[in-house]
Amino acid sequence: MPEEASLITTLKSLGRGTMVIGGAALLLAACGGQTGGTGASTAPSASPSATATPSPSAAAVVLAQSVGSTGTILVAASNSHTVYTFNSDTPGVSNCSGGCLATWPALTIASGQTPGGGPGVTGQLGTITRSDGSLQVTYKGLPLYFFHNDSTAGDTKGNYTGWSLVKP
Repeated sequence: MPEEASLITTLKSLGRGTMVIGGAALLLAACGGQTGGTGASTAPSASPSATATPSPSAAAVVLAQSVGSTGTILVAASNSHTVYTFNSDTPGVSNCSGGCLATWPALTIASGQTPGGGPGVTGQLGTITRSDGSLQVTYKGLPLYFFHNDSTAGDTKGNYTGWSLVKP
């Protein structure tokens, strides 16, 4: 009898392991990952170039949020901190580096991700590649930044001359 109980316990453990492995395989298949190649996919893509690794396409990176008397502005989805644009930037080009970047950190995402907007974000989101290789999020072509002294959600301490709050 003790041997039967041990056998049943072993079979149950194997069954759970098989279910976990099977579940993981289904999850990977559902994500639609490609196993290789950089050719164009057969499905339409918002990205101009195909990637070999799956990405959480259109994951919300920025949200439109009402912030007191300021009105509705864009904030980072990760921490609800205000994002800004630099008036010296041009579409697709960041002119903030060195000390500027220390004060105004870039809103970046991991390679292979596509930035998306939450409800109320009406402009096009994209990315530019910075000189260090990081991907900075853009809104309507302009790079997005945080202000280093904004410490809580809703802070707009970076609303200075030369910098702008971003309206949806």
